[in-house]
Amino acid sequence: MPSDSHPPGISRRALRLGLLALLLAAGAVLAVGFSTRSSDAARLRERAADQSRPTVAVIQPGAAGAPPALELPGRLEANFRAPIYARVSGYLKRWLVDIGTPVKAGQLLAEIEAPDLDQQLVQAEADLATARSNLALAETTSRRWQALVAKDLVSRQEAEDKAGDLVTKRSIAAAAQANLDRFLALKGFTRIVAPFGGVVTARSTDVGALINAGSGIGPELFVVSDIRRLRGYVSVPQNQSRFIRRGLVARISVPDQPGREFPATVETTSQAVNAASGSVLVQLAVENPKGELLPGGFARFSFELPRDGNVLTIPPSALLFGKSGLRVATVGADGRIALKPVTIARDLGAAVEIATGLAPGDRVIESPPDGLAEGDLVRVATPAPATGPK
Repeated sequence: MPSDSHPPGISRRALRLGLLALLLAAGAVLAVGFSTRSSDAARLRERAADQSRPTVAVIQPGAAGAPPALELPGRLEANFRAPIYARVSGYLKRWLVDIGTPVKAGQLLAEIEAPDLDQQLVQAEADLATARSNLALAETTSRRWQALVAKDLVSRQEAEDKAGDLVTKRSIAAAAQANLDRFLALKGFTRIVAPFGGVVTARSTDVGALINAGSGIGPELFVVSDIRRLRGYVSVPQNQSRFIRRGLVARISVPDQPGREFPATVETTSQAVNAASGSVLVQLAVENPKGELLPGGFARFSFELPRDGNVLTIPPSALLFGKSGLRVATVGADGRIALKPVTIARDLGAAVEIATGLAPGDRVIESPPDGLAEGDLVRVATPAPATGPK
């Protein structure tokens, strides 16, 4: 019956078309799945690579701010210091001043008893008296012989001999007078006096002590120091000595005056570098009218040095120390690391002055992590703020 049957060829064709449609649909589903998985994997790889970059904070080197003070240890000395030795030998008869006593120029400090010198003085006086007596006799004799020569009673040769004897006696008398003056001068040295106004800072003798003449034997008897004006001495490192000029004002602090500072002015420098310490000795003048500063004491000198406009400043944490020397890690515009060798001008503690190797616009990693290498990619955490010394 026609209504209940179909041609066999048409039924098979429809079946093949349906099967092909199913296969195409399945292939499309598989292709979409593979594409989605590949895109997700690529995104995951990019995300992992991005997360593997270290995050760093960068700064820009700066030179603004007040110049830091250069603080160095030094010492204070009296403007004038005179160790006083004896010029004559003997025994100390008495002393009149002790340590810490203010004295004036010419003030008597002590007296020496010198019996040997007294005897030499008596002998010199006697020798002078004899020489003067002989001189007087020679003068009388010479005048007489000159009168006899005028009358042709004696020869001219004999008169000249008497005149020569007069010259000799006059020279002997002059020598005796000089010898007496010498002993009188030495007698004056039995009185020890202050050479200038100041303070007695040392006394190394006592009553009855044996005194030896000269400065090479035994300790000095007294030391007188002028402490109204002191001299400060400080050794400045060679790389910073170029900033020290005559007239530069420094501040001084001493342990026995906590919280106080005293002004000092640079007078001169040694103009030479000490080979042992690599420093230049600087001398400063310190006014001390009230005697608040003590000579011979330790002091700390603080200098306000001018800043070099070509020097940039970074924190010490930005420095890298390695086999290649001292370097700084910077971040380029592409986010890659560039390691730059640098040289230090001054270490200021809280900051380091870089002499060469950096430009003002460089982005410097403030605290570079370990393992950074040239060309590494990093992520910048914050914008680069300008920084200067604190």
